[in-house]
Amino acid sequence: MNSRILLICWLLQPVFVSVLTADEFVGKHYRGKGDVEYLELLEKARRFFDPDPVLPNISMLYSSSLNSLVEGPTWDAWWIQNSYGTTYCALLFYQEPYLTFLQNAQDFWFDQMGDGKRIGANDWQAPDGCLCDCARPGWIMYKQGDGRIHIHDWGVGFTAAGLLMQSELLLISRDKKAIDHYLPMLERSANFIDTRRDTNNNLFLAGPAGNLLAPSYAGWHKPDGSYGQAYLAELSITFIAALDRLIEVEKLAGRKTQAEHYSMIRDLARKGLPRLMTPEGYFLRSIDPDGTLHGVYGAPSHGYFETTPNQDAIAFRVIDDLQAETIYSKIAAIPGLRPFKLIIPNYPAYDDMYEGETGIWKFGTWVNGGHWSTCEGRMMMAYSRLGKYEDLRQSMKQILSFAENFRMDNPLIRFGSDVYQPDQPYNVTYDAFAIPAALIRGLFEYLYRADGLTLIPHIPEGITEIQQLDPVRFGNKKLWLSAQGSGEITSVEINGKKWRSFNKTSVFLPYDQLPDNVSIIILFGNTKADHRTAALSFPQTTVTRDFLQSVSDTSAGSEELKNRMIRQFDFYNQLTDSGLGDCYEAAHARLAFEAFAAAFGRRKLLEEGKMQPLPGHSQEAVDRLYLKTAEQLCTGIENAMASSNQSLTSQSKKISDIYQSIKNP
Repeated sequence: MNSRILLICWLLQPVFVSVLTADEFVGKHYRGKGDVEYLELLEKARRFFDPDPVLPNISMLYSSSLNSLVEGPTWDAWWIQNSYGTTYCALLFYQEPYLTFLQNAQDFWFDQMGDGKRIGANDWQAPDGCLCDCARPGWIMYKQGDGRIHIHDWGVGFTAAGLLMQSELLLISRDKKAIDHYLPMLERSANFIDTRRDTNNNLFLAGPAGNLLAPSYAGWHKPDGSYGQAYLAELSITFIAALDRLIEVEKLAGRKTQAEHYSMIRDLARKGLPRLMTPEGYFLRSIDPDGTLHGVYGAPSHGYFETTPNQDAIAFRVIDDLQAETIYSKIAAIPGLRPFKLIIPNYPAYDDMYEGETGIWKFGTWVNGGHWSTCEGRMMMAYSRLGKYEDLRQSMKQILSFAENFRMDNPLIRFGSDVYQPDQPYNVTYDAFAIPAALIRGLFEYLYRADGLTLIPHIPEGITEIQQLDPVRFGNKKLWLSAQGSGEITSVEINGKKWRSFNKTSVFLPYDQLPDNVSIIILFGNTKADHRTAALSFPQTTVTRDFLQSVSDTSAGSEELKNRMIRQFDFYNQLTDSGLGDCYEAAHARLAFEAFAAAFGRRKLLEEGKMQPLPGHSQEAVDRLYLKTAEQLCTGIENAMASSNQSLTSQSKKISDIYQSIKNP
């Protein structure tokens, strides 16, 4: 497709066609001038999060029985490590129903978190505040469940990442009821992690498999052959980043004493960080209590480079700009860390795992040198912070080479060059969406605080104009962002008026001073604002009732399913006409019939020869996946409405009445 022509909407109905100049791009999600290839990559990145006839998308991970997302078709639970990169990067642009789906999934962790009494998988009785490796309703794995589980530590690394994600979610949403509900649980998790802080050096102890990419880390291999706890750099860094966000949630809740308490803990943890650095300025992996260092690159023993603590320290701004550049330079100087453009967790192989390098433990396969896209998403946030745009470009292009063949698997084995489950007709995992999500979040970084939001633009110099056509969330406000020019920030406009809260690299947006719908233009250099690109774009479905009624091929989709989709279409439209178009139920219904329409948009592309079929039995399986996704989404909203309670709010009663009028005309 010619990149200078506006992308046709996935229903194949042209919404606008215009011949553009060579350096212009106009898409459904992005418009801009300059580096057209990069703008196209951003457009494709955003397409992963809506029903799309060509690319895998997040809706394919929905489970109607759970009304939540799951890790993948062969992974029916919700993992902390696997979801970490995707969730952090996508939270700001997730709208309903994905917000409900995501919170329901994370509730599997928090509803069953350790309390010192509850029994989880393998009869594990976790301490209070401990989260998990993964969970689903009625089942939770408090430790890493693979490997020598009898020696594994509790999921301290998992808990720190879960604390960070949920705190970030609350900071973005600013929902008082949700904050009141989750904040006590977040405090319990923070308190649990702080029990691992050695007050003599302010480092944090973790035993075997206590890290995020567990069970690659074995802790301290004692002289007697047993395994104990060591000081894990990753845990310090993740916990500091999590506390940065928890403190802001405490402030948002008006809890000054608690904010000061966790600020004190964070500051102590920061004091310990220099002990975890090598003389070159990057972070090692761990320090045994006897002083043995792990992760000093090139050392005779344990001489690998450990990526996670280093990339996360940059991505989450745990370190300053100078050290961030130092760490990046070290990563760039080790080609083995990115043999296929995507980051791997270590190079060379670990020599300190509790298992030998065989089977899935072999270097380049699983947690020892295999690629995990959840980590790539955070690596890409580090790239964005440092302006490493070519690295960002290569990451996105590499995952597209998998996605276009429906091979978004995790881990990627052979150092990130092949899928883990090749015998499956297709692969779709939540991890893999971290890469497109990070490309989007990295544009403006988005630092949420109790009092406001800081935008830090990271836009390639080749792009002279960019407009983000989808809003990002900030409480109950929606922000549409655009930028023009190049160089340092020289002017900012909000809804056509001059804005003063900015400096040459960032823009600050106090929450209380913003209207509900905000058009932001950031100007660089001597550029004058072009207000034609600043219009707010409220998304509306492009699906029509006539289109849904025209679907007649029962071999592709049953007549019953088509009629169910028409009911969801009518439900959505009546909710919209009643001023309830932003509610969860409307969004869920809309997603269902748009997923159904995408299935038939895909079929039409294939019939017209505009898309190459997938090889072998994959094509038929993916076609079924499209319809299964639509059916799952339809069943999910039907289940939600069937369980609606008449004693709820007046809005819920109104929604229920509208649904009943559609169901029983």
